[in-house]
Amino acid sequence: MAKHIGKVVQVIGPVVDVRFEGGKDLPNIYDALHIKREDGSVLILETQQLIGEDTVRAVSMDSTDGLARDTKVEGMGQPIAMPVG
Repeated sequence: MAKHIGKVVQVIGPVVDVRFEGGKDLPNIYDALHIKREDGSVLILETQQLIGEDTVRAVSMDSTDGLARDTKVEGMGQPIAMPVG
């Protein structure tokens, strides 16, 4: 699975725009994105929309309080998964 590395460019409530330099290898719609916070916790986002050639719009699964522009974002190359059973 290919990992995508990008940076936060905009945060509006739970909506986060992420730019991937070059735009050649964007994450797919519904792919998970992970942001490692300064306190060590991980914020999970889900890709919802492709904006332009190098940016995606994602929805956060938790609070975006304290999230800043230029924060590193890692695309996981697969959708969010939940264990069942």
